[in-house]
Amino acid sequence: MATKGPHCSFVLLAEFDIDSGAQLTYQFPQPLGTDEGLLANLMLPDGAERHFEDWTIFFLNQTPFNTIAPVLALETHEPNDDHSSAKGSHSELIYVLNLVRTKHDKSVRRGAVVKAMAICTRHPFIQIFKPVLLLALDDYFASPSQDCLARLFDAINSMDISTAPVLTRFEKLIMRASERKDIFSEKFAPSKVPDMAVTPLNGSQATRTNIQHQTTSSSSSHSSEESIVAKNRNPYIDGARDQTAVESSTTSLYQQQHHPSSPSDSSFSLGGSAVWVNDESVILDSQGSVASGSGTLASRGRRSTDASSSSSSGLETDHTHGAPIPTASDSQLRSGISKDTHFFQTSIIYREHHLPIKLPLATFPEEVGDYSLMQLIQTFSTPQVTVSGPLHPHLHSNGNLTHAIIILFNALVTGKRVLFLGHNIPAGQVASYVLSACALGSGCGVAMRGFIERAFPYAGLAEISTSTFPTTPPAIGPLLTRQAIRAENSAASEEEIARIATRDRETSQKTDFTAKADSLDNIFMEDIISAITSRFGENVVRLRFIEYVVRFVRLASRYEEVTSGTTKLFYPSAAFGEGSLGSGVVFPDEAAALKELAANASRIEGWRRTKLHQYCVSDFQRFQATNSIKGFDLTHQLSRLRFGKNLPDVEVELIMRKIAENVRSYEQVVELLAHTPLHLGGLQPLSFCLFHQQEVVREAILDVFNELRAHPVGVMFLQALNHFQRYAYVRQAHARETRSREQVQQLMPPLPYVARTPSSRSEISLGGI
Repeated sequence: MATKGPHCSFVLLAEFDIDSGAQLTYQFPQPLGTDEGLLANLMLPDGAERHFEDWTIFFLNQTPFNTIAPVLALETHEPNDDHSSAKGSHSELIYVLNLVRTKHDKSVRRGAVVKAMAICTRHPFIQIFKPVLLLALDDYFASPSQDCLARLFDAINSMDISTAPVLTRFEKLIMRASERKDIFSEKFAPSKVPDMAVTPLNGSQATRTNIQHQTTSSSSSHSSEESIVAKNRNPYIDGARDQTAVESSTTSLYQQQHHPSSPSDSSFSLGGSAVWVNDESVILDSQGSVASGSGTLASRGRRSTDASSSSSSGLETDHTHGAPIPTASDSQLRSGISKDTHFFQTSIIYREHHLPIKLPLATFPEEVGDYSLMQLIQTFSTPQVTVSGPLHPHLHSNGNLTHAIIILFNALVTGKRVLFLGHNIPAGQVASYVLSACALGSGCGVAMRGFIERAFPYAGLAEISTSTFPTTPPAIGPLLTRQAIRAENSAASEEEIARIATRDRETSQKTDFTAKADSLDNIFMEDIISAITSRFGENVVRLRFIEYVVRFVRLASRYEEVTSGTTKLFYPSAAFGEGSLGSGVVFPDEAAALKELAANASRIEGWRRTKLHQYCVSDFQRFQATNSIKGFDLTHQLSRLRFGKNLPDVEVELIMRKIAENVRSYEQVVELLAHTPLHLGGLQPLSFCLFHQQEVVREAILDVFNELRAHPVGVMFLQALNHFQRYAYVRQAHARETRSREQVQQLMPPLPYVARTPSSRSEISLGGI
């Protein structure tokens, strides 16, 4: 992860003076060139004296009023996200993390000293800088000078993230949906893997070469995988083996030759990787082999399936001691790999304090700070929260029974101004609600974008004006609340609401405020609250809302087709025909389609008038130009396999043939796996094709799974299948390899017969010279 610019662009220091109010004392390394009074008021929130410590977050370069103009131009960073190229010539958004602290001192006027320190950065994961900012503000209270700001500035910019892997969009989707802590571990560069000599029992030496895992960018992921995963290669083929191991492998080969159709009990390692039958954890070494997490196979008593120990190049095991030969990816040698690969481990050194930093790798630009959807949902799902006021066609999609979170979502996607009002609660908590709302509306940055650029996580009463919250575009921000959410359009009047409803009726859009307890949105929120009550965790809630927002965008594409005859949001809806696959959003039946479209019509119509809709159109156009799997709607095909009933054999055959033909590279493998997240069953819809009655379908899924097995992340997804599905795959792959080997043997010419004299009847023994 390389950036041309510094991690920290500015460090600010503000103090409260009883005579002159909030004052911006220092700006390091240079003045920002914007209103200092505005910055000071943002850094010293209203009511800060009532709290010992508080955090606030605000953004710069959003509007002409908070756009910075430093004397020395800032260095721009290399765009590394999906939407950087679409921002045009707009100034890059700067995220500001601010810490304000109150120290009570009876020797000063008003009995307290209030100071705030802030850092300005381009990174949206600003939460990683909280520990060093705490130390720096303590340092400033002890010795108030600009040197404290300089030390903080230098410490943050000395943080090394040059070896952090840069993941593509689909790799991020896979990582955030996976709970495995070794996902994409091959992308982490170890500090140093020493050369290791392997000493077999007979005393000969076999030396392994030092395998260096290189950090890859999104454009070179495939080449890195080719250097990491080498199929059909055994690094120990030249080393001497113990006689016992030779006898064991010979016995295994004898059993396979006499039972070619039934797999044996050794490891199945076709093509250099393995698919264990009884173990869920797998670590791939540099040659594509699979080692256990503890480094010992026999200690766990695994039973796995072998296709051919003589022709495969899998994990070589000492059959005497039951332990595999150590590899460079074993846990005791992986010193350069994070304990949890969802984060990159680095550190910041501030005044001899080594602060460990966990850099998140799977976040999107719309995710700022350590927000919590669970906290947002729990806060606005209590019985005390009531929805009052007139019903709005864009907001109340289920009449007066519309859940408060659904009202919030509808307000966000239809471009309404949303104000979070609070009383006697920390400003940092309100800012967290604002950031959580942005993540909620955008589907955690996966489905939509454009919320952060119009969000104001903190604003005091003095800043709530037309200068800070312009009429267009609408904004999201706090008035400092957890007791109420206020959503309004630019007019925010009952007359405007009536006018919108009348206009919608004139365009043949039905405005139905009938409340239904069993509406899809209410069922969805009941599931979410049930998951939170059952302690499923924050990640599960985020994944569910990603599905919800992605579904909304695809419904909007179908709505546009119905109303205008065409759409630019997604693939056009089409049913399966002779020789052509279907596309578009999938419904159980046509009645369900009409019902769901009618329930979402009003908010879709409001969303189509916003800038968010324009962003989605441009994002889909860029997706079609850059995705690896082209020519058909992969999402539709997987949905047909997952939800379809009584699929025609010809459709299943065409689906599997298309997928097999278009999954030939690492990028295509990753894109396929991103569309089959583990919480939705993973590869299970595809695995059903292993039991299809037609051989061509079974052969196609074998091609797909064999390609997945060539990559570490693909092996992990294969591990997630149940034992029955994995055994079916192993059995059929073994049968295919056996057939291939027999065909090769039949094509080979027979060896010429050479008469040999028995050793017991040599010429010398018969009296010869």
